[in-house]
Amino acid sequence: MSGASQKISMGEKVGYSMGDVAANLVFQMLMVYQLKFYTDIFGLDGAVAGIVLLFAPLASAFVDPLAGILSDRTCSKWGKYRPWLLWTAVPFSVFYVLAFYNPGITDKTMVAVYATVSYVLLLTMYGFNNTPYSSLGGVMTSDVKERTSINKVRFVATSIAQFVVQGLTLPLVDRFSTGHDASYGWLCTVSLFALCAFVLFVIAFLSTRERIAPPPQQTMSVREDIRETFTNIPWRTMFVMTFVLFITLSLWSSSMNFYFQSYVDQQALCDFLHRVGISTTPDRAYSLGFSLFNTVNAIVQFCGVLFLSSFLANHFGKKTTFVTGLTLTAVFTLLFYLPDPEDVTALYLLCLLKSLSYAPTVPLLWAMVADCADFTEYQHHRRATGFCFSGIIFALKAGTGLGAAFAGFLLSLFGYVSGGLAEQSSSALQGIRLVASMVPAALFIVCVCAMRFYPITRVFNERMQKELASRRLMNQNIHNQL
Repeated sequence: MSGASQKISMGEKVGYSMGDVAANLVFQMLMVYQLKFYTDIFGLDGAVAGIVLLFAPLASAFVDPLAGILSDRTCSKWGKYRPWLLWTAVPFSVFYVLAFYNPGITDKTMVAVYATVSYVLLLTMYGFNNTPYSSLGGVMTSDVKERTSINKVRFVATSIAQFVVQGLTLPLVDRFSTGHDASYGWLCTVSLFALCAFVLFVIAFLSTRERIAPPPQQTMSVREDIRETFTNIPWRTMFVMTFVLFITLSLWSSSMNFYFQSYVDQQALCDFLHRVGISTTPDRAYSLGFSLFNTVNAIVQFCGVLFLSSFLANHFGKKTTFVTGLTLTAVFTLLFYLPDPEDVTALYLLCLLKSLSYAPTVPLLWAMVADCADFTEYQHHRRATGFCFSGIIFALKAGTGLGAAFAGFLLSLFGYVSGGLAEQSSSALQGIRLVASMVPAALFIVCVCAMRFYPITRVFNERMQKELASRRLMNQNIHNQL
């Protein structure tokens, strides 16, 4: 089928996006709450929690390339990548619950061991699920605009998951904890999310189709897959950029949790919530205030993905839109250092501006990775979509773990006292401000610099897709004649 005729129905786009809603019910929790859970529920020191978050992605590093290799070689009536959504739905959901289950162990060494093992299991299943899922988006169509549209719908849905996890987690934990301890509230909340994730993975499996197959003359060779992917300049650029980007996102998301609880004045936050119609008390202001902050972030990002991403990418190209968005995001992230603890209004205004700047970039990352897979086929007449995406998934997971680990190390270095309700020193508060502003802003600029080496411009991509469509049509005609 030619790239020009590979139009995808809105129903299939929405169905595919349900898989990312499911994955983000997990991923958003890891990025925003994992470090906080380890320090305040498990009671681990920030540095120890950082070691756990650093070790687990490294221990599961082999999973992502293995998932890519296996999915590229899967032959089933459902295709190469779709069946993995079904096969991994149950274990993924189970390991998610275990990662946020407090077994009641008192020995902190054993707590750290349990946290590490459960986190490694979760990241392992994440790789076997999300690598094929992301690869599936690269073989549903070769149409450039359709591919951007698929990822736009996907990340509109992701914004909904972001809203659910970031906006509702703490209120749900508080609700389920009534009459119980906080551990029970976390267990009930995560179990609810895990059940929803299972259902959504099944919907994604049932809703999608694969339309792009490797060239018929292609021979399967792991060595060639590795060589051609690692020599792919666009892929190398996206690997480095994704790794640094998710270090940045994880570090910032984790640190904002501490920022709201320890740096922001709780009475000022309570007063602000009263002004916007939310009745609360200073002792509950953190939970509701941080949830509102995340809700604003999710809603603005939702609107930005929906109304700006495709429009800007189609007019200026993916690379230009991505670089501009990240540059503005760096500026507004840096400004989080300036507000005083009582200046709550400024925090929400900065959240709005930062989210609006970052939103157009969200779907473009995965569309550009799919273009990297096309680039390999364009150059070498071979395609290894799963292996191409597996490296990016590894960069994402490793960056997420490393970002939260850096946050834990830095907070511990500045003297943060774990436990959630402890009084923090001026040094710890200064550390929280830095980790929430200057450090991630600098890392966003590193991402911008990395994108200078990404060579697939809008004009080049159009020429590449035209050539690939011609080849696929010729191969299809030869196949039909045989």
